[in-house]
Amino acid sequence: VWSIFTPLAMECQAVNLGQGFMNHPKGRPRLRNALAKSYSPLFNRQLDPENEIVVTAGANEGIFSIFAGYLNQGDEVILMEPFFDQYISNITMNGGVPVYCPIRPKGDISKDMSASEWKVDIKELESKITPRSKILVLNTPHNPIGKVFSQEELEEIGALATKHNLLIISDEVYDRLYFDPKSHQRIATLKGLWDRTITVGSGGKTFGTTGWRIGWLIGPKTLVEPALAAHTRVVFCVNSPLQEAVAVGFEQADERGFFGSQVHAYEAKREKLLSVFRELGLPCTIPEGSYFILVNTDRIQVPKDYTFPELLHKRPKDFRTCYWMTKEIGVCAIPPTEFYSKPNQALAENFARFAFCKTDETLDAAVERLLKLKPYIK
Repeated sequence: VWSIFTPLAMECQAVNLGQGFMNHPKGRPRLRNALAKSYSPLFNRQLDPENEIVVTAGANEGIFSIFAGYLNQGDEVILMEPFFDQYISNITMNGGVPVYCPIRPKGDISKDMSASEWKVDIKELESKITPRSKILVLNTPHNPIGKVFSQEELEEIGALATKHNLLIISDEVYDRLYFDPKSHQRIATLKGLWDRTITVGSGGKTFGTTGWRIGWLIGPKTLVEPALAAHTRVVFCVNSPLQEAVAVGFEQADERGFFGSQVHAYEAKREKLLSVFRELGLPCTIPEGSYFILVNTDRIQVPKDYTFPELLHKRPKDFRTCYWMTKEIGVCAIPPTEFYSKPNQALAENFARFAFCKTDETLDAAVERLLKLKPYIK
């Protein structure tokens, strides 16, 4: 009822006594128009702000609403791991079943390697598809690897989705954070894939305002409508002031050269953190996008007699490494096995994820403290 009469009242300039001060579930017109203007050139099509864009309470709520709108009990969702951990609860709370396919490092992990050297085996990926498969989730630029999927890789993934009639959720929250010489290719722009792809974006990642919880979905009207229907039952609408603020951000970003300057700033922060790991002799995956570095921690010798909380003895090795670094070195990193299914956690137990989306003062303090690792590196 609200989605009928609220826009009708606006269209007719009627005195609306039907409800309180609510936004339209699709989002504020100013923000949807700003998103359409900014993203239309990137999608190689004129986006319709009324029917092809939905503003959500952060990208996570947008993804939840897609699952809520599409999944029936027992439907399977294909995930490439490592994955954003919220995917799992979003799927299972909506009756879905996650199915996993790892992205594996194909380079020499004992040395620095590009994130592009992490590869998904397309035959292995197809082997995970069954008659119950409904959705395939893609994340590019990738968290935590920092991989930006190439056009060739996206074409292979898109061909699988087409062959098996899968909906693609393309999680592109880091779409404005990719580093030269890479370019970010959108799977929805490839031939035949617009009609089966919902792209997810994030104001928090785009403008460094993750606490604002402003996200969006972009896709054909027929695909976004089920997600919109679920969205109206999850949060109904998104807060107005921060939608307006994000709209202003997009309106001014190009004329101020914001996106380019932000990338240059993040490149400097990335190099600052990479430099200390090189000094320590700890190999890294060099991210092509996003703001995380996967560091190979295999050479860090945690004292064998170190006392850990009991709960960590049941966790993979990287939990203990990251716990010890936090307590004794004073730098906190995230154990990436949390982003894997249990059968594949061994792929990540010798890594740690470090974020460089920090002030220079914070990164300088981290560099100073990380140098205390030297006596513990074998």
